[in-house]
Amino acid sequence: MTIHSSVAGKVCIVTGANTGIGLVTATELAAGGATVVLACRSQEKTAPVIAHIRKSTANQNVEFLALDLADFDSVRNAAKSFVNRGLPLDILINNAGLAGSRGVTASGFELHFGTNHLGHFMWTMLLKDALLRAQHPRVVHVASRAHYKAPTIDFEAVRQTTQSRTGFPEYCVSKLANVCFNIEFARRTANTSIRSYALHPGVVASDIWRKVPFPLRTIAKWFMISNEEGAQTSLYCATSPAVADHSGKYYDRSAVKTHARQATEPLAAQLWQKSVEWTRTDWS
Repeated sequence: MTIHSSVAGKVCIVTGANTGIGLVTATELAAGGATVVLACRSQEKTAPVIAHIRKSTANQNVEFLALDLADFDSVRNAAKSFVNRGLPLDILINNAGLAGSRGVTASGFELHFGTNHLGHFMWTMLLKDALLRAQHPRVVHVASRAHYKAPTIDFEAVRQTTQSRTGFPEYCVSKLANVCFNIEFARRTANTSIRSYALHPGVVASDIWRKVPFPLRTIAKWFMISNEEGAQTSLYCATSPAVADHSGKYYDRSAVKTHARQATEPLAAQLWQKSVEWTRTDWS
């Protein structure tokens, strides 16, 4: 595993970091000497993970922050709690996500879109002050190659419960939203020191697939890469000097790739405006 430049003394937040590639990412940042905040839903499930990271890295600056991305109240409280500490936020990795689920969020949006996109949109907007305190902050959006399969974003459908039986089409839409968010966020922060990246981590055998029925889930994981391999591109975007002057790009296997043609600037701008309306947050 590779940290591409020093993160000693930096402050990092990784969402969904108690399992999968988020756990690997958080562990590597802690091993590099960063203060790492694991923003997760369950303190009970995250506590032993934090204990393990502290012991394995000899870094005690590993913390828990309660965050449920499907619940706007939770997002607001978590962001306020962190911002009020007055710390700079050097690296924000929007890693958490779900796939293969059905339903709506506590805030009334299709489960994948509401969790994978809207929760992270609101979260990032509310962390503005902390990001701007850092000298060279980076925001990393863990998207997916699945965004190529989404024809567009139906802004009516994302206000309804999951329509498909598998949840995969809705997952693809949420990942297209991640890529579009990166495009518009980079445009709107172009006059700041913030850099923004979206990436495909690989098809990873992580807990994101926990809602996919057995035995399909088990069979599918035979063809997936490890969490360690999956975390590589997140760490590259978060720490590599090679991308320090880049923003708004999409990465796959630690290299720039062309995102789906449907991830247009007009769609990204429309998504931004809808997200602002729905979350009542903005970057301005």
